[in-house]
Amino acid sequence: MNEPHRPHQAVSFSQAIDNSPSLAKLALMARQSADMLQSVERLLPPALRASVQAGPIEGDNWCLLVTGNAAAAKVRQLVPALQAQLKADGLPIQTIQLKVLLNKSALR
Repeated sequence: MNEPHRPHQAVSFSQAIDNSPSLAKLALMARQSADMLQSVERLLPPALRASVQAGPIEGDNWCLLVTGNAAAAKVRQLVPALQAQLKADGLPIQTIQLKVLLNKSALR
């Protein structure tokens, strides 16, 4: 049996989110992660900020994506201060995990 031809209709990102609970949840988590990065960004040295990107949140674990091992080593030293700032802001993160991206262009 042939299905009737349906024309493709473009939908905006916000329409897609409105029509999909899973996309809405994903967008909310991405927004929360970006907000958390903004909360702690001032604790990162200015030269390091471009090397850090907000990653996924899983429960009370937050992942930061970092370009290169040297940047990750410095961010690792700052993790206690980042956790303290998140706690002060009322954000329920217990652990911060770092994932090293080997390709700097991956942050763009």
